[in-house]
Amino acid sequence: DAQDPERLVQCPYDKHHQIRARRFPYHLVKCRKSHPKEAKQLATCPFNARHLVPHQHLGDHIVTCTDKGFVEQDIMSQSCGSQREAVSTWQAPPCDEDWETELQEQSESLFIW
Repeated sequence: DAQDPERLVQCPYDKHHQIRARRFPYHLVKCRKSHPKEAKQLATCPFNARHLVPHQHLGDHIVTCTDKGFVEQDIMSQSCGSQREAVSTWQAPPCDEDWETELQEQSESLFIW
């Protein structure tokens, strides 16, 4: 959590787990493996992978998710930015290497271990 990384967050897999917000994503990965039964009952929010909700409540969560606005802003800025983006005129410099000649020179020299 960018607002307060020391804030305690409750684990969706085990209600007795209280984890600091900065460690929460790592905890979710580990705890999911330890609680496969609970993991099957939870769905991941498409806007924030730290949001795990019961499958039957996912639709409601998507409508009210606070992170949806951030994703929509990113999409809008990317689509607007791509329209205004200038076309690059950069060209690679000419290559002075001749790999075939180098290969012939190397094969002519004797290599001994």
